[in-house]
Amino acid sequence: MRHLSLVAAAALALTGAVAAKADDLKIALIYGKTGPLEAYAKQTETGLMMGLEYATKGTMMLDGRKIVVITKDDQSKPDLSKAALAEAYQDDGADIAIGTSSSAAALADLPVAEENKKILIVEPAVADQITGEKWNRYIFRTGRNSSQDAISNAVAIGKPGVTIATLAQDYAFGRDGVAAFKEALGKTGATLAAEEYVPTTTTDFTAVGQRLFDALKDKPGKKIIWVVWAGGGDPLTKLQDMDPKRYGIELSTGGNILPALAAYKRLPGMEGATYYYYDIPKNPINDWLVTEHQKRLNAPPDFFTAGGFSAAMAVVTAVQKAKSTDTEKLIAAMEGMEFDTPKGKMMFRKEDHQALQSMYHFKVKVDPNLAWAALEPVRELKIEDMTIPIKNKK
Repeated sequence: MRHLSLVAAAALALTGAVAAKADDLKIALIYGKTGPLEAYAKQTETGLMMGLEYATKGTMMLDGRKIVVITKDDQSKPDLSKAALAEAYQDDGADIAIGTSSSAAALADLPVAEENKKILIVEPAVADQITGEKWNRYIFRTGRNSSQDAISNAVAIGKPGVTIATLAQDYAFGRDGVAAFKEALGKTGATLAAEEYVPTTTTDFTAVGQRLFDALKDKPGKKIIWVVWAGGGDPLTKLQDMDPKRYGIELSTGGNILPALAAYKRLPGMEGATYYYYDIPKNPINDWLVTEHQKRLNAPPDFFTAGGFSAAMAVVTAVQKAKSTDTEKLIAAMEGMEFDTPKGKMMFRKEDHQALQSMYHFKVKVDPNLAWAALEPVRELKIEDMTIPIKNKK
């Protein structure tokens, strides 16, 4: 298999469509290249370029046309994202768009795709509303949604005889995550003893930690505090410092990007579920991604590298299946479409275009040779192991 170097592939990524020819197949990547989600955006771009390279066997040709990737930085700001996506469709002639890093920005983009009657593949923004109440038929998502995160964690840690309390940030992400977790947990036989919500800016977890301990300490059997959190504050470390083990209480949370997994090294044996960890999926695509990423960038691929790669695989599979970039032909091809990714098979659900996909039940292992905690696989949670609700009401 002949492959371009990443440098050569990246050279095809234009910041505008000035050098693009009319018959080129143009893919717009809208992402938060600068701003708070810069790490996510960088990984998405790397994964997208490597995925296009892999899927086209290094030719960067699709349907007889040269692939040109047009990148636009929205700084994770909704107004900038809307403008960037409109520009990509209208001025640059993008056939398909992918993005964006922030859920708030992605939600702002949804009507732009509908107005322009063009496909937007949402990657990696996770808000349920994107394939829920704010969805329209031009939206497909390769990224997982908040429900998939929460439900996979409930399936991983919930069992009869287990009592769980939750800690989340007091806004839509935290409350939606706990709501989905709670619904899935009910089917596992586990009991939910308490829910605690705190401001996103919280750094002192003493009071809330004590309330969680009090809710669990006298319960029989296995006792777990499950944390759903985004950004700073580091509640896991703060709760660990309060010594939950004296009450027989364990901590749990979902997976994360490698830099964030450094904090998990203090939690050997912790279990949860993750979207991706480079060492878990065993398939030829992931083998290639891990090997090439290590060779080129001297590091393993991360969460959103796999996501960008998956978006590339979806685009190539869709265009090959539709034999066109005509929007209606693409929608017909993509509804119910299966495609291969570094995580194995994904499938766009016909009803809401959410990619159904495997998640991974893990256990934290400390490897002194790694800067982050290794996530050891316990079991693959397959599509059929999780009931992901359809929320678009359309």
